[in-house]
Amino acid sequence: MRPTARAASTPPAGRSAPLDVAGLQRRLAEFAAARNWEPYHTPKNLVAALSVEASELVEIFQWLTPEESARVMEDPDTAHRVGDEVADVLAYLLQLCEVLGIDPLAALDAKIDRNEHRFPV
Repeated sequence: MRPTARAASTPPAGRSAPLDVAGLQRRLAEFAAARNWEPYHTPKNLVAALSVEASELVEIFQWLTPEESARVMEDPDTAHRVGDEVADVLAYLLQLCEVLGIDPLAALDAKIDRNEHRFPV
């Protein structure tokens, strides 16, 4: 059983507006500012943290067979861990983009364009 994706126009429970990248980046920046963490959010530190969180996500799948990995979201505890690690990876990636002035959606769109030219059908 796979979880269903929430429609982009449907706000999550308890929120009045739909989620968007810029809004999430603002929340992350406000969270860090409230804790005086900005001095530590250098590109080098954010990339290192991103790598650590990606490794924690890899760890969940490390010894699973391909079939087991395809069913990882069926176990509620493991699904929760996967979701948390995906969120951590995305949080650090969005913070890195903010610090470097990268629009992550534009960067992805441009990369897909380049890949379509590199790898024609």
